Amino acid sequence: MMKKLFISRIKISPRSPLCRRWVYFTSLILLFLIHPTWGEFKIKGDSSSSSEIQIPILLYHRFGPVVADSMTIQTTVFESHLKYLIAHNYTVISLRQLVDFHLKKAPSLPARSVVIVADDGHKSVYTDMFPLIKKYRIPVTLFLYPSAISNASYAMTWGQLEEMKNSGLVEFQSHSFWHPNFIKDKKRLKEAEYEKSVNMQMTKSKDTIEKQLNVKVDMLAWPFGIYDDDLIKTAIKWKYIAAFTIERRHTGSRDNIMTLPRYLMTNSDRDKSFEMLLRGNSSQRKVIY
Repeated sequence: MMKKLFISRIKISPRSPLCRRWVYFTSLILLFLIHPTWGEFKIKGDSSSSSEIQIPILLYHRFGPVVADSMTIQTTVFESHLKYLIAHNYTVISLRQLVDFHLKKAPSLPARSVVIVADDGHKSVYTDMFPLIKKYRIPVTLFLYPSAISNASYAMTWGQLEEMKNSGLVEFQSHSFWHPNFIKDKKRLKEAEYEKSVNMQMTKSKDTIEKQLNVKVDMLAWPFGIYDDDLIKTAIKWKYIAAFTIERRHTGSRDNIMTLPRYLMTNSDRDKSFEMLLRGNSSQRKVIY
């Protein structure tokens, strides 16, 4: 009887080592029960570790008062995005900052970082987007296919792009020369013709933008988000240091820098959907150009 009482007292005594171990492990279990998303919080919120950073790149195309097509976002919706980011303490960083971080050329990024880019060079980027990024002092990178610039009625002019450059808020990168579909081209062209076409798309775009705007072009947005190992090798050959897809997820520091994902934004990415997207919980959908 005395032996049983002694064992019982040891088990319940707050001073016993056994009790202290029991309290410690119980506390750990309770911590993970109370914070089931603890690991997710560190991934999306802690910029102190380069292995955990997760950042959304928001990709826009066209703007206007009404939704003319699947790639058009109402200008008021775009402004609501900027207001939300500012109100909720997000920091819009430049794409260059993000790429430098990937390449370990820059220090840690703010915990709530976001990148904004626009593809193609549509004239509404100048008429609708540009006034808002000046108003809110937001850095933006434009991926251009220069065959359209100052040529197509829907596109911006080199003079407008020069004005945007002089604001100090806008950078310019390549989106190929005329936005080809590499899958279709590979099927219809002979091997040598296809390789020549791919090289032209990457070099002529880069050379034209650099000459017209006196900027350095070393990033590429894959047209239609299409890429493969051979295309990546060609891009690297022509000194592109980063390239971007249209996969709908946050980009992480462990991603291949030649296939960094971006959210292709549509007018439905608003209000609660926009909040969920920023948290990395956006629903997947088929991209329709």
